[in-house]
Amino acid sequence: MGRAFEFRRARKEKRWGNMSRTFTKLGKEISVAVKQGGPDPDLNPRLRVVIQNAKHANMPKDNVENAIKKASAKDSADLAEVNFEGYGPHGIAVWVETTTDNNTRSVANVRSHFNKCHGAMGTAGSLEFIFDRKGVFIIPLEGANRDELELKLIELGAEDIVEQDDELMVYTTFEDFITMQRALEAAEVGVSSAELRRIPNNFVTLTDEQAEDVIKLIERLEEDDDVQNVFHNMNEND
Repeated sequence: MGRAFEFRRARKEKRWGNMSRTFTKLGKEISVAVKQGGPDPDLNPRLRVVIQNAKHANMPKDNVENAIKKASAKDSADLAEVNFEGYGPHGIAVWVETTTDNNTRSVANVRSHFNKCHGAMGTAGSLEFIFDRKGVFIIPLEGANRDELELKLIELGAEDIVEQDDELMVYTTFEDFITMQRALEAAEVGVSSAELRRIPNNFVTLTDEQAEDVIKLIERLEEDDDVQNVFHNMNEND
């Protein structure tokens, strides 16, 4: 399958295996959600989504509650969601989402990661034509009738449905994300995770050696404490 496949698999295993980083990321998402919509998940749809994802990631309940209390405190740090766009090696488009309490630090760090990996940061909005922002819900198929479930999801407003590894990946527009979340809750459809992603509308295929250059940049970015998500348009299908 090639070196790039093995390299990507190892990267994914490392990323998902790093539970501490996952909890830190979820803690930041909880903080932003609480700041925007309050600490009551019944009244805050975004917070409900993050709590749901935290459960799926096996984040302890005490950690979730502590994160909500910390974000609710008057002296809690204000976190800003800041996006960075640029091109990595071999012309790969890279979109970086950060959550930070120091934008100057984040700008400097992200720029450094691009420069050290032979890439370059672009201006805000420069990659809007490459990435579409979509809501993505992952729904387990276990115990469900696939055809009936798909019909229900279409009725609820799914834009696209893809089966993968005994799960359905349900896509919605950015604008319909919260509406779909509420519809799934009302229909009692089990969801293992829900998030907003930047989906590329075109992909670039590289050689294994070229792919490794891009992966080095992605890894550097993902290891940065301020970085929440990294999206790119490198074709990772083997």
